[in-house]
Amino acid sequence: MENVSAIEFLLYVFSANVSRYIIISGSFFLLFYFLIKKRWKDKKLQAKFPKNKDYFREISYSILTLCVFVGVAYLIFRSPLAVYTLRYGNIADLGWGYWWISVIAMIFIHDTYFYWTHRAMHHPKLYRFVHLVHHQSRNPSPWAAFAFDPLEAVVEAGIVFVIAFILPFHGTALLAFLIFMTFYNAYGHLGYELYSKKFLRSAIGRWVNTSVAHNNHHEKFNGNYGLYFLFWDRWMGTLREDYDAIFVEQK
Repeated sequence: MENVSAIEFLLYVFSANVSRYIIISGSFFLLFYFLIKKRWKDKKLQAKFPKNKDYFREISYSILTLCVFVGVAYLIFRSPLAVYTLRYGNIADLGWGYWWISVIAMIFIHDTYFYWTHRAMHHPKLYRFVHLVHHQSRNPSPWAAFAFDPLEAVVEAGIVFVIAFILPFHGTALLAFLIFMTFYNAYGHLGYELYSKKFLRSAIGRWVNTSVAHNNHHEKFNGNYGLYFLFWDRWMGTLREDYDAIFVEQK
């Protein structure tokens, strides 16, 4: 992408971001809100479905968020800051083993970053200015994955800066991380739980974040601040006391 113009780069990244969002969130939406809606109606975490105006709001703010992400991509890859990042060009330089380790590291770094920034945005002095837009989706759909106020979008995009300056990364590894992030974000706002009741009692189930946990966060507004995992919520005492009971009571 170094040989294309700045405009071409911006258009390419924007189209890639929007395509990823539409394909992943749209697939979840098509499947659970149309194709199997009647068959799975008893499994909806909140019985009612959002209204069309809610979907429109979620999509509109998500597109705006993706525009912010485009700006971040430009700073990381095309601006004078690019020479200070830890990006490397050839996978063979560090090998495929490191490639996979870097993707996993990005996920854990992001989970920590997300927990603490998310919790901070719930502070009364910040919530109204930064996080209120996202919580307008009290009964979220997968379209809410990136439905952020522009200020929150900047905060959310900050994880890319953190990764770019502390972790050697290949562009394709970053892309793989972003695809996983989008998928798990859409799942968290799905409105349905995909893990079985037994999952919570498994060796890893206690530590993995679920759609139940995040849906409960949207419905009740506090607690359950994690993204991929429940490490920080359990360690810091911010996991809602009703989480386990709600999870095992799902149909």
